[in-house]
Amino acid sequence: MYFQKKRAIAMLLAGGQGSRLKVLTEKTAKPAVPFGGKYRIIDFPLSNCVNSGIDTVGILTQYQPLELNEYIGNGQPWGLNKTHSCAQVLPPYERHDKKSGWYKGTANAIYQNIDFIERFDPEYVVILSGDHIYKMDYAAMIDYHEKNNASCTIAVRTVPIEEASRFGILNTNPDNTIYEFEEKPKQPKSTNASMGIYVFNWSVLKDALINDEEDPDSSNDFGKNIIPTLLNAGHKMMAYNFDGYWKDVGTIDSLWEANMELLGKEPEFNIRGDERSKIYARNNALPSSYIDAKAKTANCFIAEGTEVYGTVKHSIISVGCSVGEGALVEDSVVMPGVVIESGAIVRHAILGENSKVCKNAVVGGAYGPTDKKKKISVTSKGAVVEANTVLLPGDML
Repeated sequence: MYFQKKRAIAMLLAGGQGSRLKVLTEKTAKPAVPFGGKYRIIDFPLSNCVNSGIDTVGILTQYQPLELNEYIGNGQPWGLNKTHSCAQVLPPYERHDKKSGWYKGTANAIYQNIDFIERFDPEYVVILSGDHIYKMDYAAMIDYHEKNNASCTIAVRTVPIEEASRFGILNTNPDNTIYEFEEKPKQPKSTNASMGIYVFNWSVLKDALINDEEDPDSSNDFGKNIIPTLLNAGHKMMAYNFDGYWKDVGTIDSLWEANMELLGKEPEFNIRGDERSKIYARNNALPSSYIDAKAKTANCFIAEGTEVYGTVKHSIISVGCSVGEGALVEDSVVMPGVVIESGAIVRHAILGENSKVCKNAVVGGAYGPTDKKKKISVTSKGAVVEANTVLLPGDML
């Protein structure tokens, strides 16, 4: 089979369990978790690839892969199903030499798919994570990498110093060359946080992956092993500054916050954008949403296929939901297929796909404008909050 040579391809790490999302990822891989009413988290890096002119994407899956595999399909929603483009799902497998199996780390995941990358003989490989919400032009980052004649370029963003210990921190010279990488340091020297987005020269990365795999003491991880090893070997590594919106939605709080940041006349993250930054998704053809004359809505997203008879304030209502008469939804994220029956109250909550809040049940609680820490109540996929019961703030079902 003939494979066209590519200047750059992307490898999208989408196999994480996402345990910090707790009940939301018991049955669903984190990249497949719904977001923003009609999207899934993985839609954002996939759409960034398409908008950046990268038409070959390897998607590395592992945990709960069925739903994610079905969602990606042949890549048609993102235009990745054409003659010389692809969105290829790459699960772990066992080779004849018995060396492979479950992905042991981020670097090992790429190592196990060297044969896939070699098909396209790329100059550059872009490594991406499947659990971040952002819009980014990877083509500009590749051009920056090429212009600086780097072996590796890492996207960075400035974070508050009190949060820096949660990230991989890049210490740089005035010309943005990296001289030190610290993985989640207790006392960070800078606030340049790695976004987990890398551009590598493929020849350099291939050798590094092979050498790393032969090291029995390696964690087979980009942050812990590959990046420090290349730095110590004297490879030129650059920091690429990104000042746009970016959010790691790996926790309940951050997922809720990112959804809330879509709302308002001037949202913190404008999901609409223009044609060059459009977010593509696989969506079923559903009828337009219906909002009853007695319903009340304010500052909310209400996706297609939804019926609203109650009150919705400052919330995301996803596709195929229903909000009954006399029900109240406020400051909440309602994922696809949720039923909220009459008289139910939902505040500061995330309702998982196809869950149900029965008549006169209460989920979550109200907070005042001075309350800093809000406890988010969460229901899992398919959960049922029985009639006249209460799910307290911060509780999960």
